[in-house]
Amino acid sequence: MNKIVLTLLASAALCASLPHSAHAELDVVKLKGAIEKSVETDYPKLDALYKDIHAHPEIAFQEEKTAAKLAAEMRALGFDVTEHVGKTGLVAIYKNGEGPVIMVRTELDALPMEEKTGLPYASHDKTIWQGRETFVAHSCGHDIHMASWVGTAKALIGLKDQWRGTLMFIAQPAEEIVAGAKAMLADGLFTRFPKPNFGFALHDPFAYGNVRYRVGIGSSAADGLYVKFRGRGGHGAVPQATIDPVMMAARFVVDVQSVISREKDPTEFGVVSIGSIHGGTAANIIPDDVVLFGTIRTFKPEVRAKMLAGIERTAKAVATMSNAPEPEITISEGTKAVMNDPNVVGMAEKVLKAAFGDKFATSPPGTPSEDYSEFVNAGVPSMFFNIGIYEPERVAAAREGNGPPLPSNHSPLFAPVPEPTIKTGVTAMTLAVLSAFDQQARGQ
Repeated sequence: MNKIVLTLLASAALCASLPHSAHAELDVVKLKGAIEKSVETDYPKLDALYKDIHAHPEIAFQEEKTAAKLAAEMRALGFDVTEHVGKTGLVAIYKNGEGPVIMVRTELDALPMEEKTGLPYASHDKTIWQGRETFVAHSCGHDIHMASWVGTAKALIGLKDQWRGTLMFIAQPAEEIVAGAKAMLADGLFTRFPKPNFGFALHDPFAYGNVRYRVGIGSSAADGLYVKFRGRGGHGAVPQATIDPVMMAARFVVDVQSVISREKDPTEFGVVSIGSIHGGTAANIIPDDVVLFGTIRTFKPEVRAKMLAGIERTAKAVATMSNAPEPEITISEGTKAVMNDPNVVGMAEKVLKAAFGDKFATSPPGTPSEDYSEFVNAGVPSMFFNIGIYEPERVAAAREGNGPPLPSNHSPLFAPVPEPTIKTGVTAMTLAVLSAFDQQARGQ
C-alpha cells in the first residue's frame, strides 16, 4: 500500500471522528484532540524531516535541496506544487470547495555561521557566502517552522470535512536577508496564484507548550547601514602625517548611540548595531579607509526617520572632526514592521485561548525583523505568532538567575527541543487556520 493511499485512509478516519457542521461553533476541545492524535501518528516522520533539514541547511537563495524535500512532502499529501517561485521558493495549493484562500508561510533558509550545539544531528555543512567559505546552521528555528508547516498541512487535510476553501502553503527563501518575500511577489505570487484572504506565520522562542501573540506591531522594521570613512594612510608611528579612519570608525561606533539615548524618545523602540568593521592590513599601517556595516531597527516610521537622520549627521560630523573627506553613507531599506490584523487575530484568539488556556498569552512586539511584512503590505491580513522551544524548567531557571542564559536565535548554541515544539506549532497553526475558515463559513 503506497504512501498516498495510507494518507488518504488516515484522513478518512480522522474526518469520521469529527461531526461536520459548517456553521456551528467549533468544538475546540475535540478538534485539538484530533489534531494531537494526528501529529502523534505523524511525528516520527516530522522528526526525521526536521533533523534531516537541520543537518543539511542551505543559505539564502541556495535552498534547492530543502525546497525539493518540502515539495515532495506536499505532493504526497495531494497539493498542487509549483517550485522555483522567487528563485528557490515553492507554492503548494490544495482546493477543497468554495471558500476563502488561506496562506501559511514557512521559511527555507539558514544562517552563514557555525553550529556549536554538539547535537547528534548538528550541521557540519559549509558553503560559499559573499566570496568566502563558511559553515551553515539553522540557528533561527526555520527547520522547526518547516516541520510544523508540513505537519499542519497533514492535519488540515485530515480535517478537510471541517473547512471549505483553498490552502496556499508557501515556502519562502531568503528570509534571513529579508529578500525572499519580495522575490516571490516579484515572480507573480499573487498573480500566478490566488491572492490569500488571510495569512499566518509563526516563529519562536521561550518555554515549549506556550503560544504568544499580539495585535498591531509584531516585529521591527529593518534598515541596513554602510559607512565608509575615508582618511589618509601612513605609518602607525607617524600619525600626524595621516588622517586616521580607524579613529573615525571607533568614534562613530560610540557616538552614534547618542542618537538612541539623546534624540529618540526613550519610550519608543530603536536600535542601531554595528556588526562588521573592515580596515587595514597590518598593525603599523594606518589605512586609507575603513568600512562599517550595521543594522537599524525600529517600530514606528517617525522614529525611523529621526534615527536615520541622526545616524547620517553623526557620521558626517565624525569626519569633519578629523578634517577628513565626507564619508560614503548608504542606508538601505530592508523590510517594514509586521502588522498583525485585529480581525485575523480576533478570529484565532478565541480558539487558541480555548485550546491552550493560560499558555496562550500576549507578548510585546519582537525586536528582530521579518520580511513576512511584505505579504502584509501586499494586502494579506495576517497573524504572526510565536511558539516556545525550551524546557519550562530551564526557562524558569534562566529567568530567576538560577541557571545559565538561554541561547537566543542566531546563537551557535541555539537548540530547540524538537518534539514538544513541533507538536505545539502544528496544533496552534492548524487551529488558527480552522478559526479563519470557520469565521468565513459563518459570515463573521
